Amino acid sequence: MRKNPEIEITETKLLSDNWYVLNKVTFNYKKENEKVESHIREVYDRGNGAGILLYNISKKTVILTRQFRLPTYLNGNKTGMMIEVCAGLLDKDNAEQAIIRETEEETGYRLKKVQKVIETYMSPGSVTEILYLFVGEYDENMKVSSGGGLDAEQENIEVLEYTFDQAYAMIESGEITDAKTILLLQHAKIKNLI
Repeated sequence: MRKNPEIEITETKLLSDNWYVLNKVTFNYKKENEKVESHIREVYDRGNGAGILLYNISKKTVILTRQFRLPTYLNGNKTGMMIEVCAGLLDKDNAEQAIIRETEEETGYRLKKVQKVIETYMSPGSVTEILYLFVGEYDENMKVSSGGGLDAEQENIEVLEYTFDQAYAMIESGEITDAKTILLLQHAKIKNLI
């Protein structure tokens, strides 16, 4: 990877590593006029993740999840519950392996193949995470468990099945406010997947 010659990182100070890693980074930035400015930013590193929209062509349905998300609760979401596509951290797997694993853990569907749609930074001003987004077809023959997540990870995930039209309308109604879910539902709409 080619480094930007206009950026010089001068100090990285660990602020927290209780859950993931929060660093305070001091860097110099050379502007077009050659003036060098010093900046200080806090950067949160939780690793990279993946998300997937599961869809069924014959039933015209999608699988989504609902779970409590503390940061949204602290920032105005009255219940803290979020409706989202299945997602999780890569851990030590590649993105495709990770999303197949997460799909089975969270939804109970065992997928054989997935299709990558895009990779994106969801909050590039403060979070290092790259999110790899996928779509994958499901049917009832792929259901191997009830899903719900792992007890060891303190997950309490509700598995939801909606018609695609219902799910897509939930963007406009404000019931779905999660960016990765909106991106994947819009991708499905644009590509006429369902």
